[in-house]
Amino acid sequence: MSRFKAVVIVSCLALVALALLPGVKADEINKKTIVTFNVPVEVPGVGAQVLPPGTYVFKLVASPSNRHIVRIFNEDETHVYTTILAIANYRALSTGKTVMTFRERAAGEPEAIRTWFYPGDNWGHEFVYDKKRAVELARIVHEPVLATTVELTPETIERAPIVAVTPTGEEVPVARVVQTQPEQRAELLPQTAGFLPLLALAGLLAVGAGIALSFGRKSKQAKVKVAKA
Repeated sequence: MSRFKAVVIVSCLALVALALLPGVKADEINKKTIVTFNVPVEVPGVGAQVLPPGTYVFKLVASPSNRHIVRIFNEDETHVYTTILAIANYRALSTGKTVMTFRERAAGEPEAIRTWFYPGDNWGHEFVYDKKRAVELARIVHEPVLATTVELTPETIERAPIVAVTPTGEEVPVARVVQTQPEQRAELLPQTAGFLPLLALAGLLAVGAGIALSFGRKSKQAKVKVAKA
């Protein structure tokens, strides 16, 4: 019982310490990102418009049902320009910097924002346009564009259906536009290998588990140090 109490106390203290660490920020939850555009940028959503060159703040909306609703603020976050519906998009290689992509446009036309990836994340956000605008963009880029078939409002944005539309307005699977999950490769052992490789693997896992348990305290301390950095 004394060991159980000690574990509970240590766990509680670890949680408190993590909550107080300067490295654990709300930015990791809402993905707050400050960006500066040096050209006009078209953005969709509730309040769709063309943003003039300037500095803006991107944040995820604190929605319990949808983690892909993005809000764009002015630099001091006193004004909301638009709230955008998005869908998860996967990239195999993450980077340490913010990545935003834009759709090809005719010369002289403002850039149309397409995706936003937070530093270090493999999962990003592919933005959804209203269907009429999505068809127009699809005609320019000659490929399907994500669209919603309903008028977006603060009340409907969380439940709005998402489709992909072609240059002709035909609806096609969303997978034509975004990669919704990592590619999985199934690797099978040769049939002649028998159970020996599996037994060896089980032995290695058992040894690894023992080492992990014996050095559990050191590992936790190392993680805290990384968080502080």
